[in-house]
Amino acid sequence: MFITHIKADGFKNLKEVDIDTHKKLNIFCGKNAQGKTNLIEAIWLCSGVRSFRNTKDRQMIDIDKNIMSVDVSFKNSQREQDIHFAMSRSSLKDKNISLNGVRMKTASRLFGNLNCVVFTPEDLELSKGSPENRRRFLDLSVSQIKNSYSPLIDKYETIIEHRNTLLKSIAYGRSDKAQLDVWDIQLARLGAYISVLRYNYTKKLGIFASRLYNEISEGREKLELYYSSTVYKDLEGRTDYSGELYEEYYRVLQENLDEDIRMGFTQRGIHRDDLSGTVNGLLVRDFASQGQHRSLALILKLAQAYILSEEIDDSPCILLDDVLSELDASRQRFVVSKINDMQVFITCCDRNFPFDKNSGKVFTVENGFVREERN
Repeated sequence: MFITHIKADGFKNLKEVDIDTHKKLNIFCGKNAQGKTNLIEAIWLCSGVRSFRNTKDRQMIDIDKNIMSVDVSFKNSQREQDIHFAMSRSSLKDKNISLNGVRMKTASRLFGNLNCVVFTPEDLELSKGSPENRRRFLDLSVSQIKNSYSPLIDKYETIIEHRNTLLKSIAYGRSDKAQLDVWDIQLARLGAYISVLRYNYTKKLGIFASRLYNEISEGREKLELYYSSTVYKDLEGRTDYSGELYEEYYRVLQENLDEDIRMGFTQRGIHRDDLSGTVNGLLVRDFASQGQHRSLALILKLAQAYILSEEIDDSPCILLDDVLSELDASRQRFVVSKINDMQVFITCCDRNFPFDKNSGKVFTVENGFVREERN
């Protein structure tokens, strides 16, 4: 899969962008705050995934404009396709989104068409950062190969908010315990199903990641990943999410009910789970060095790309947003060697990158304008 053409105007500071892209390598150079990351974000937006910068809708439109639009043309193994994404300041909820001219009700309907993997400097904290970041990574990864997954996460988060509000109300004597059951039943059903999907993805992630980590450590270190559930002791081989797994999840909620009321929030569930790992048998979160954390973060993102390639039977587009400058030379070379058969979009402030610019295209980004450099 590769992008052939990008047009963008009014998306943040981007102005009249109209470029043909190279099927392998596209390098966007410029000083900070010129629009390089905005271009990467515009591409990512057309993949149907929420902004990796948590940009709100109203922030997507240039402060001096009323309309923003992004158009991306791309080819996969079957045909060429076009995505249009537009939004006006006066009607933020009524987005104009289409795939090959067919109107889409929501951006999530674009899932599974333009497949991308984005890697930002913040992702280098994936290994040692909060469990929330790793849960978000898992959920994004699963949603890219299962279109119906993202709405389930949204629904679970809404229900957990309702339950936590009710827990506080019960603690203050304003509500009754019996009111919790309607939320607990829904949480158990969703939680059991999501747990199975996350667990199965983590198993596959572990296979790819362990091979890559063995390579980046030159065989000196062995990585093992596992899904750390706050509800289930063992999920291996379990698929009955509407039966035994649901009942077990519901039972855990009931067993912790009094403590949840005392604390004012739900202490166990998929919203508290984690993606954990060991290196040579030692827990990553407790014993990993800074270098090991960085290597593991790289490996997780590369494994995500490989799994996506396997699932869609096509290579995704790789979006590297100023991330290589944060890595030492050996890790730079490792990343480049693993994505050399995929289309890559990379942003940078200087020209010291481990790519042969003659094998692709170089663009200058300045004040929102994007210009291709000619040899």
